Amino acid sequence: MKYGEKIITTFDVEKDLEVWPNKHQKNYVIHITLPEFCCLCPRSGYPDFATIKLEYIPDALVVELKAIKLYINSFMTRSISHEDSANEIYDVLMTKLAPKWLKVVADFNPRGNVHTVIEIDSSVVSKG
Repeated sequence: MKYGEKIITTFDVEKDLEVWPNKHQKNYVIHITLPEFCCLCPRSGYPDFATIKLEYIPDALVVELKAIKLYINSFMTRSISHEDSANEIYDVLMTKLAPKWLKVVADFNPRGNVHTVIEIDSSVVSKG
């Protein structure tokens, strides 16, 4: 197994998703685009591809960029729906970072004449 394959197959979000202290008190928005998201359809096993866009206003913590890349790449071998993958990413980042505001957009490539976009925005999502 090559080193990249090993990293993404053994990635543990609890210990491997590294976060750093936010050194700035002002509000600012961090935009992260991950254009090579891939997961496996839980029904067919076919790959699903998407662009994941993360936007957040940090509070005390920010996510380390290599760590978020590895986390996103860890979906590559997982059978998971569009909705479940977007919601998991949102929940993980909300739990790990506790940002002032968070938005996750998962824009999946069309397959079988269906184009899916999942958007989760903490300003419109009820906590509960």
